[in-house]
Amino acid sequence: MSTLDVALRGRIGALEIDVAFRAGGAPLVLAGPNGAGKTSLLLLILGALPPLEGRLALDGQTLYARDAAIDVPLEQRGIGFVPQRYALFPHLDVLRNVAYGIAAGPRRERLRGAHEALADLDIEALAGRRPDALSGGETQRVALARALAARPRALLLDEPLAALDVSVRAEVRRFLADRLRALAIPTVVVTHDRADAEALAGDVIVMESGRIAQRGSLAELAATPRSAFVRRFVSAAG
Repeated sequence: MSTLDVALRGRIGALEIDVAFRAGGAPLVLAGPNGAGKTSLLLLILGALPPLEGRLALDGQTLYARDAAIDVPLEQRGIGFVPQRYALFPHLDVLRNVAYGIAAGPRRERLRGAHEALADLDIEALAGRRPDALSGGETQRVALARALAARPRALLLDEPLAALDVSVRAEVRRFLADRLRALAIPTVVVTHDRADAEALAGDVIVMESGRIAQRGSLAELAATPRSAFVRRFVSAAG
């Protein structure tokens, strides 16, 4: 089974992050209050922020280890990333937005890879549109296609459904959950929504003040909540 092994310590402003966990083939939900360090942790894993120390490995390959002076560049880590609000380029059409996610290769090959990524998500018909002509659900799918276009070995998603209207969130949530289960690569999904955790049906890591406060299934967290945030999260209506 493919695995992402994380044991990192970093400092973002006044917040010290110190976490260790393993993600496997099932999506892993990362929840916690605002300011807990969830997005910063994703950026540490991605390589966009520098850790202070620790180790990061994907499928047994060390991506970061301070004691061994290993720090694989972001573009070589094989980790896809979908940021909050998706960050599509407004001046590029969908095809070229997705092609941007493929860092290497001639332009023709990158465009072919972008077409394949769109076809994989059944949205090839959107290739010629600009981001401002997309619905919320379409925008989310395009952002996911861009992250998957380079065939990553792991995936990080930062609140991928938060920008969607409530009217389409349930449909897109089902689509995302089905897609991530089919991919079966290590995936970490940041969310504030218990319904996301239910749909993804994997473990939940609760992060508070830069550290892991609790990990388990929703049922396990509900049975023995260790903080006020956990109690609120597991009892929230879907």
